[in-house]
Amino acid sequence: MRYVVVLCAALAAGPVWADENAPDVAPSAGTSLMEEGARLFFRGLQDEMAPALDGMRELAGQIGPKMQDFLMQMGPAMAGIVEQVEDWSSYHAPQMLENGDIILRKKTPEEMALPEDGAADGVEL
Repeated sequence: MRYVVVLCAALAAGPVWADENAPDVAPSAGTSLMEEGARLFFRGLQDEMAPALDGMRELAGQIGPKMQDFLMQMGPAMAGIVEQVEDWSSYHAPQMLENGDIILRKKTPEEMALPEDGAADGVEL
């Protein structure tokens, strides 16, 4: 019982002690320092990422018109293929032949039974 009284007295004195030893810095100064640090961090991040973003913008400028043309010409045909295929996992990755033809090979039942290369050994998450 005596320990409980001592513990309660120590806990009650904690806030009083904390008020006496509080620093003279205003709370808003800590917040502005945090804001300034975050602002500087993000400015540095932006400066570091600018060359990569410029490169991506240039790449998109080169590829964009070609992709748009491809989608305009091949879009309807691709939509027809997507409607016909029920399970994409039952096919191998597309393969381009030397003459430019692209083929999709369906996996055999034996290949379907084999685990994928990146699959865990019997552990399912």
